[in-house]
Amino acid sequence: MMEYTFKNRDEFLRKPIAEKIIKLLSSDIDVSPMMLDGDWGTGKTEFCLKTIELIKESDLHQVIYVDGFKADHANEPLLTILAEILKLIPEGKQSSFIKKIIPAARYSVKTLLKAGVGHILRQDFADTADGLDKEIQKATDKAIDSSVESLIKENVKAEENLEALKSALKELAVEKPIIIFIDELDRCRPDFAVSMLEIIKHVFDVKGVQFILVTNSHQLKASINHCYGNNVVAQRYLDKFLRFSFQLSVKSKRNQTNSHFASITLYQKSIQSDPSLNQSGLLDNIVLGFVETFIKNHKVSLREVETFIRHLTILQILSEGRAFENNQCFGHTLINLLGVLIHCFKPDLISSINHLKYDALEIGQFLHVKDINSFPSGHNQPAVEEILMVIIARDCNLRTKYLLPEKDDEKWKQFINKNYFHFPIQSGDAIKKLSCIFEVLSLSNDFS
Repeated sequence: MMEYTFKNRDEFLRKPIAEKIIKLLSSDIDVSPMMLDGDWGTGKTEFCLKTIELIKESDLHQVIYVDGFKADHANEPLLTILAEILKLIPEGKQSSFIKKIIPAARYSVKTLLKAGVGHILRQDFADTADGLDKEIQKATDKAIDSSVESLIKENVKAEENLEALKSALKELAVEKPIIIFIDELDRCRPDFAVSMLEIIKHVFDVKGVQFILVTNSHQLKASINHCYGNNVVAQRYLDKFLRFSFQLSVKSKRNQTNSHFASITLYQKSIQSDPSLNQSGLLDNIVLGFVETFIKNHKVSLREVETFIRHLTILQILSEGRAFENNQCFGHTLINLLGVLIHCFKPDLISSINHLKYDALEIGQFLHVKDINSFPSGHNQPAVEEILMVIIARDCNLRTKYLLPEKDDEKWKQFINKNYFHFPIQSGDAIKKLSCIFEVLSLSNDFS
């Protein structure tokens, strides 16, 4: 975790967000459990780890990090959390804490096992009950009833054990409150994710113990509906558990009047720090403007940017630096760039192009271009994605209507040839270039 600090890097300017989280957790207002919500690939885990390091700097809290996805194979959310809490206690004092928590932990495991056995028994016989020997069904019901009766008898004792566990946790948090981050909950099995929520609510409602759930709320709601059915309003269910939630923005403030997408910042930083790309033309104003527009239109996540950069690097290496040369004309750079974008974000287009189906409308939708109008008058210039669409559409053989200029065709040609290519591009060259990029990235051909 030590490498994840805001001091090392904070290109998305998220440290103030972490400071506000700490301020809330240190205040008298009860904000736990808190949910840090964000789409996949928005950098939630890295932000979480950096926030943990920031909390540790003040030395006012004890901090625990739980990777829910790694833990869900054990199917014991209570034991998973208790095992991490145990690490906060010096070895010489662990035994007394263990003695206090064992009864409650044992009860939790027994309850889950019995409930599971009953569920399995009923499921095994439910569908074919009519065709089974009645005695077998009676024996099954008797076994389940016995388990339920046993649970009822243990209930009073269980409450005592639970209170003993809460008391032990409260005592542990007296000097330094405990903050527990539960990460990757959205990637867990639905039953484990829901069990984790319920354990936090019923077992860890303890003064001085606070939880932050790092997850994607849409996926978590899907897990709730998977467990309880679509008739359950997942948001209402979540509202029973959460006291505060906020979404990790994909934007980072640059100044009072401008917001910048974090994904665009990552693109720029990644190109600058990549030895094979930092001398290319990928940060020239025209190319950068095209990438920024694509990222905004497609809401490209941080993780997707990393994938995109990785493929740019791969193409650059396989082409021996020729795919993105520093003094290369913008037209060739943009076509190569489009090939990588399609490979990363619209791979089904590759199959169509490989089968000689060049669908202008589908490419237009990918570029967020609906139609091509007259050439702009005066000093105005067409948008880069419109220029690229006109270049590609000339080689398309399907649904080209609206995506080829009906007016001022000669003006479009002159402008493109003069500003985007060192020499006029020939018919079919753009599609051939795209096909070449696809083949290079599939390792089936050399760059040409």
